[in-house]
Amino acid sequence: MKEKLSVVKIGGNIVDHPEALQSFLSDFKQLEGRKVLVHGGGVMASKMARQMGLETKMVQGRRITDSETLKLVTMVYAGWINKSIVAALQKIGCNAIGLSGVDANLIPAVRRSPEPIDYGFVGDPDPTQINASFLSQLAESGIVPVFCAITHDGNGSLLNTNADTIAYSVATALSEKYETILYYCFEKEGVLRDLNDPQSLVLTMTQEECESLKQEGIVADGMIPKLDNSFRAIAQGVSKVIILHATNILTGRGTLLSGSVVKE
Repeated sequence: MKEKLSVVKIGGNIVDHPEALQSFLSDFKQLEGRKVLVHGGGVMASKMARQMGLETKMVQGRRITDSETLKLVTMVYAGWINKSIVAALQKIGCNAIGLSGVDANLIPAVRRSPEPIDYGFVGDPDPTQINASFLSQLAESGIVPVFCAITHDGNGSLLNTNADTIAYSVATALSEKYETILYYCFEKEGVLRDLNDPQSLVLTMTQEECESLKQEGIVADGMIPKLDNSFRAIAQGVSKVIILHATNILTGRGTLLSGSVVKE
């Protein structure tokens, strides 16, 4: 029987609020079994971009990353946010290590093709290329890896990578050894039929239902890569994927996903 491991992704809306983050990290520490944390930081990155006079361009919930934006997101994600989260975990007795995909060649990626949309310095990782053995060593040592969303192409170039994709890739890579549960935590109760009504929570969802909700426009923007990655993860061995509010990490109340891989 495989040992349980949780891969938990938190978004910028939690990261950017110290009280919410501290409460979440306290709950995260209590999760049973081995665990990995993946964080975003797009809210802070966009705020700093405005302050620096850099235009933020998004397409379907994904950031266009030119050379100046790459410098900014690397400083924000791999620097301030990553180390602040690790420091907060150390404060509550959870031994963690801050990582990017560059470190120990943990998450190599391929720069995305400029066709049909040129996203710039954006990388797509392959779960089979992740250094899962090193991650396992950290987990077995009782150390919690904390990932930011920066990867590399193996040729010296850093790449910005969607944090949801990082979480999917890590969970998939570790599912061969562990019973892996992937949690996507953010500021909503889960997938909602009405964004303004928490009671409209979709408790379970298949891929077919997801595609219907996309057609209706109910699933859009940043939720699209989250759901696409979720169904890929399930198809590739992850035991369970739950999209939920960050305050519900211990109860698991949210949208439980099941289904098959999203076709490219």
